[in-house]
Amino acid sequence: MASSNKKPLRSRITTDGIDRSPHRAFMHAMGLDDAAIAKPMVGVVSQKGETTPCNMTHYAQVEYAKEGVAMAGGTPREFTTISVSDGVGMNHEGMKFSLVSREIIADSIEAVIHGHAYDGIVGYGGCDKTLPGVIMGMVRCNVPSVFVYGGSALPGRFQGRDVSVLDTYEAVGAVQAGTMTEDELTQLEEACKPTIGSCAGQFTANTMAMVSEALGLTVPNSSMIPGVYSERKGVGHRAGALVMELIERGGPLPRDIVTRKALENACAIVAATGGSTNTALHIPAIAHEAGIKFTADDVAAVLQRTPFIGNLRPGGKYHAKDVYEIGGAHVVIKELIANGFMHGDTLTVTGRTLAEEVADAPAPDGEIIHPVSSAIMQSGGVVVLKGNLCPDGALLKVAGLKSLTFTGTARVFESEDEAVEAVHSRDYKEGEVLIVRNEGPVGGPGMREMLGLTALIYGQGMGEKVALLTDGRFSGATRGMCIGHAAPEAATGGPMGLVQNGDLITIDGTSATIKLDVPDEELARRRAEWKAPETRHRAGLLSKYAASVGQAHEGAVTHPGNAQWPEPRRKEKTT
Repeated sequence: MASSNKKPLRSRITTDGIDRSPHRAFMHAMGLDDAAIAKPMVGVVSQKGETTPCNMTHYAQVEYAKEGVAMAGGTPREFTTISVSDGVGMNHEGMKFSLVSREIIADSIEAVIHGHAYDGIVGYGGCDKTLPGVIMGMVRCNVPSVFVYGGSALPGRFQGRDVSVLDTYEAVGAVQAGTMTEDELTQLEEACKPTIGSCAGQFTANTMAMVSEALGLTVPNSSMIPGVYSERKGVGHRAGALVMELIERGGPLPRDIVTRKALENACAIVAATGGSTNTALHIPAIAHEAGIKFTADDVAAVLQRTPFIGNLRPGGKYHAKDVYEIGGAHVVIKELIANGFMHGDTLTVTGRTLAEEVADAPAPDGEIIHPVSSAIMQSGGVVVLKGNLCPDGALLKVAGLKSLTFTGTARVFESEDEAVEAVHSRDYKEGEVLIVRNEGPVGGPGMREMLGLTALIYGQGMGEKVALLTDGRFSGATRGMCIGHAAPEAATGGPMGLVQNGDLITIDGTSATIKLDVPDEELARRRAEWKAPETRHRAGLLSKYAASVGQAHEGAVTHPGNAQWPEPRRKEKTT
């Protein structure tokens, strides 16, 4: 149990003293009486709304969390932040706002929590970028905080098998290839996502939900409970009670919990479950908020030493609901701690260690989650490739790949839109490395996610017959020989900007290398002639983002990190 370092309530700066009479008037206008105003004020933030089914579970769950805060002696203060749906934003200019939304979420939480001097946070996440965004906001504010994932959707059923929205993305390519009819596609479209909640596989949302467990920031073993299950009422109540305990004890605070060891644990659970490549952006960004330098190289080191034991989509067979039914994320964590692949002595929001929290978890079932002794692969499901083409690294998800090597000739596209047009018309061929550049954090701007493109390729039966390399992102649902997050990006002068059609490229997931087979003197000549591409976004949010965002291997962050907020200091005036 963490020792107490309890401090006076932050919210007293807004409630105590005669000169705070106008402040209390606003609170009375919201229906608060003197007793409620005297209690700790807890911000309860979510993205409930109608932009995506991923966050629609938040409506009821937020009420449960507020009840939990109130039952434990606090006053809950609900507010909301944004969500940009990767599903609806996919494959057009709207996707440029997806990664940007992560920063807006963190910024907005900081603004509300510090603007109102709230004493704690219960934060819900659902759609992909909302999970890291909320966690980043919590770590930045560093007040007593509990994260809660809103839960996944249930998988659908189609032609006798479980399916998710990934199957529909890939089915578009199958229709184009003539291996599926449009009627079948319509049936699948209507069946693949039968409930609200986040996408059902081990895509970005469920991967980041497991990351929150490994970090120790959430209600223990809550992440894999489907979003529509009634157990989530108890999770909300527990979250409310936990944040009040943290306020009472004075900790542990988010930065007490998010240590280097905890970040390594987060990487380990990604590796073990074949999780989303997007976590290699989000884990460094969370570390950045805590003032810890943790780059793609640090992520790669953990991925390389951690066995892959989760038979989960997209590389495997099963969904979040299946993990829940065999005992939840704690099954994975306990197995990794027991075999020396995770640190058991890190703190959690309960004040207990991670090892203590998972002690009662069942053993792996052997099918959905394998024991380490019969791991699917001996190293993690994602590798960071390095070489003269990507000196600062690029990410390849190897989970589910039949071959970890590929050699082919470059086919260059200056944007995702150009590549989509070629793939739609099947104007590409086996053995090519499709280069999609100028889609990085600065060049996009916004680092678009390309599930629409990769799923088309896979659905056309070309998933491992071509490779795809981009300085943009992929969905956690992407599979095939797809390499993203190439750094430095083309638009800032990275080597990707020098590639020409026909160049030979060699990719080796075993040795974690990627090589552009062009003589140094030729690359020097091309660099001398290179000019930065013109941006299509010279004003508005994307222009502000491009001016401040860093490179992918450091998390694509937008501020210096380790934000400090002075403790409220004022002489109380009671008369």
